[in-house]
Amino acid sequence: MEERPISLRHFIILGVLSLVWGSSFILIKKALIAFHPFDLACMRLAVSALAFTPVIIYHRKRIPWTRWKLFLTVGLCGSGIPAFMYFLAQTNINSMVSGLLNSLTPIWTLIIGIMVFKNPMDKYKTIGVTIGFIGAASLMIFGEREGSNSNLWYGLFIVVGTLCYGMSGNLVKHYLQDIDSIIISATSFFLVGVPALIMLILHGTIFDVVYSTQVIYSFGALLLLSLIGTVLATIIFYKLIQETNAVFGSSVAYIMPLVAIFWGFIDGEPLGIVVMISMTLILTGVYLIKKETKN
Repeated sequence: MEERPISLRHFIILGVLSLVWGSSFILIKKALIAFHPFDLACMRLAVSALAFTPVIIYHRKRIPWTRWKLFLTVGLCGSGIPAFMYFLAQTNINSMVSGLLNSLTPIWTLIIGIMVFKNPMDKYKTIGVTIGFIGAASLMIFGEREGSNSNLWYGLFIVVGTLCYGMSGNLVKHYLQDIDSIIISATSFFLVGVPALIMLILHGTIFDVVYSTQVIYSFGALLLLSLIGTVLATIIFYKLIQETNAVFGSSVAYIMPLVAIFWGFIDGEPLGIVVMISMTLILTGVYLIKKETKN
């Protein structure tokens, strides 16, 4: 698919994605009330795969199955690994911090684009990457003293997740331009979701959960996270980066932390000076790496 000039429509789509994904962290927090993080990650992937099954059946003849390894890699990086990383991280960090660290996604997108796909580097991007990582490190080192949560080093799981997102965005941009975004989403989710469902059945503890109002509440949060925040949003996201570029698509990181901080604050999470300074540093870094990106 040919890259198009970035238009108002693309910015509107970016804003909607930011609002949807920015709300994901509070939904993860609510889902963890009643379920184990392993079960939640498997369920999120399995529900998404089941939702995409009709798409797989309908488009089965259009799917280039010979490229299954590439689809699997996109699925693992864009959904599989991050699902486990984010649920595990939020057992020890709050949704506000999780949403803020997620802003590292465009920074990793840039780094991987340079190191793996030989994209150009300039002084703004170098400074931006440095400032962004200083912001993330500051949050994990000093945030705990401020009472942001119990063990902010669990934020490293978010860092790994954002690295995976950066790889997925670059793979879609460089190798799957000729494939419809809904086919990319459906195939990649199906390839990771089916094994996740098997793992859930064989090793999950979901069947031991006692029915309660909290279970219904948490499961509802998971369904919203899976069907809206994963299935629908992923289709739109892959379409966006096909039409623009991987770094522009990952710019959802600008608005997402603000949405995450809003929901966290409403839910009673502490909003201190370390969080604000770290957010400023990370978003400044993201701005700088995009300063001369005009595709």
